Amino acid sequence: MLDNNIALNTYSSSNSPFSSHKKYRNFFLVVLLVSGLIVLCLPFINLSSNNGENFHRLNLNDLNDPRMVQLRSLAYGTRAKNSKCTYWDCFNVYLCGCTGHERIAVYVYPLKQYFTENGKPVTTKISKEFYDIVKSIVESKYYTSNPHEACLFIPFIDTLNEDILDGNLTSRLLNQLPRNWKVIASQIDIDPYFSAVLQQLSKYQNDALLLLDRCSPHIYTKRCEINSRTIYEYPQVLRESTFCLVFRGKRMSQFILSEAMAANCIPVIVMDGYVMPFHEIIDWNRAAIFIMEANLNTLMDVIDGISDKKIVQMRNSVIFLYRKYFSSMGNIAINTLDIIQDRVFPHRARTYDDLNLLPSEVNYNPLYFPTTAPKATGFTAVILTYDRIQSLFILIERLVKVPSLTKIVVVWNNKKKDPPALSEFPIVSRPISIIKTQANKLSNRFYPYKEIETEAVLHIDDDIVMLTSDEIEFAFEVWREFPDRIVGFPSRTHFWDNITNTWKYESEWLNEISMVLTGAAFLHKYWSYLYTYKLPEYIRAWVDNNMNCEDIAMNFLVANVTNKPPIKVTPRKKFKCPECASNEMLSADIGHMVARSQCVDRFAQIFRRMPLKLIEFRADPVLFKDSFPEKLKRFNNIGSL
Repeated sequence: MLDNNIALNTYSSSNSPFSSHKKYRNFFLVVLLVSGLIVLCLPFINLSSNNGENFHRLNLNDLNDPRMVQLRSLAYGTRAKNSKCTYWDCFNVYLCGCTGHERIAVYVYPLKQYFTENGKPVTTKISKEFYDIVKSIVESKYYTSNPHEACLFIPFIDTLNEDILDGNLTSRLLNQLPRNWKVIASQIDIDPYFSAVLQQLSKYQNDALLLLDRCSPHIYTKRCEINSRTIYEYPQVLRESTFCLVFRGKRMSQFILSEAMAANCIPVIVMDGYVMPFHEIIDWNRAAIFIMEANLNTLMDVIDGISDKKIVQMRNSVIFLYRKYFSSMGNIAINTLDIIQDRVFPHRARTYDDLNLLPSEVNYNPLYFPTTAPKATGFTAVILTYDRIQSLFILIERLVKVPSLTKIVVVWNNKKKDPPALSEFPIVSRPISIIKTQANKLSNRFYPYKEIETEAVLHIDDDIVMLTSDEIEFAFEVWREFPDRIVGFPSRTHFWDNITNTWKYESEWLNEISMVLTGAAFLHKYWSYLYTYKLPEYIRAWVDNNMNCEDIAMNFLVANVTNKPPIKVTPRKKFKCPECASNEMLSADIGHMVARSQCVDRFAQIFRRMPLKLIEFRADPVLFKDSFPEKLKRFNNIGSL
């Protein structure tokens, strides 16, 4: 930190093009810069020296051309040095959140002209890295232009300005590119012991291990193979390897680590006791291999023991972590502030999943249930019907025997005929609401009707009259344990047809399932809202125009949001209405199965992925097949296959 009587007149960086190599090399320094300067700058600040409240907001337009613009004197106040800087002096945690929000506030000191003791202005250049850091902070949610409400202060002094090598390093998705080597050791000036071990290993690993060294003392962007002296472009050569070795070196080996990650090369860390960047929030075991220095001779054995599936997962994690934390100087600066934010307000800190998991890995539960859903409120049965009065009445009489049922909602889909009067319905002990729809649409079953007051909804067709009260009650109990899933009875699966190159629908009884049909299934009412208002309009229109596949669409929707499979309950397989004629059933159509296969393939194209998850799991009551007295069992009447 400069003494308080020395000043700095800052200019922008030189006219040479900014090298992306620079930003990748300095992510360790940025963590030190943002956190170190925050603390060190406070002893030089005296806010009480200015009684006005006309605060200057740092104007990024002053920095729009960092190569040419001379930074003006915009200093805020003066200050004598505080020689007794303590944690409470330099970082007043009690000021954090004083803006009325549980959020740290960061003040960036305006640009200032500094002078030496003899009055001569001091000039330097602002590096592009430092410019990116300041820009990201000023544009972030943490920035404040009022120093009185800030708890972190950052001076406009560029400690990253140094002569570093130029280069061209880009980060691209390289998963599909061929890899010519399994391991590359490209780091220069490593310990002679490590070099000797690697050369010994290379005698037996000519096609798997590439050892590189400098070609010229002054050329960083060239590497030569240690024996043949074949020249390779660096760091582009890192793209051609699966693993990249990282040893102890200059700047804590940050150069080679960041260059490897930018090239989507999995780092192999050979440094005992090395503290990885952002180690307190990043699970580096997901993206890097760690080998003790004394065990370097086992390198190839360790690498060979990693499966192809694990390699793909680690490479994806490398890409994710690099983009999230290290792809720019702004990212590094903001992540440093995020860490401080989590420390100051730990009750609002991000979770492990937020920090480390890829979006496709997160088991996202949009319902925010910490444990299980409440039992006291029970569930609402929503019955979709058209004109099967006798079957409808039978179903109602059986549903009211289920202890947890609180209400029945009948969705009458026949616009040409009025439903029976409520007085004609069976006299039951549960309230019944009848909703006459405006059009005969299968999507009507999922509309979030105001009559549905419970979180749990049993969607059931009017011809599903074979389920017992024990089966339905047990399914409700299972749903309470998994309230974000589809939990129900009829199950189906999907598969990929290599001949037609399309997804197919399968109704045969197999060992795996990926769908539970909503003709008899429990769902949270939240999914009805998403289906009605958030599902792509094209899917809903296709369902309603073709009178098919609303259950497949719901399975796609839930799986796409949660990344979880549905849960089938009880071993019952057959769900045919004994009182219904076969020609009354929609599934009797000869083209029904073909149309449903088309749905699966069409929906996968719309979602741009196949969200359905295969699972070999079924939930059954624990004692229902055991030879115990019936009085010891909760669910005795469970149907068989």
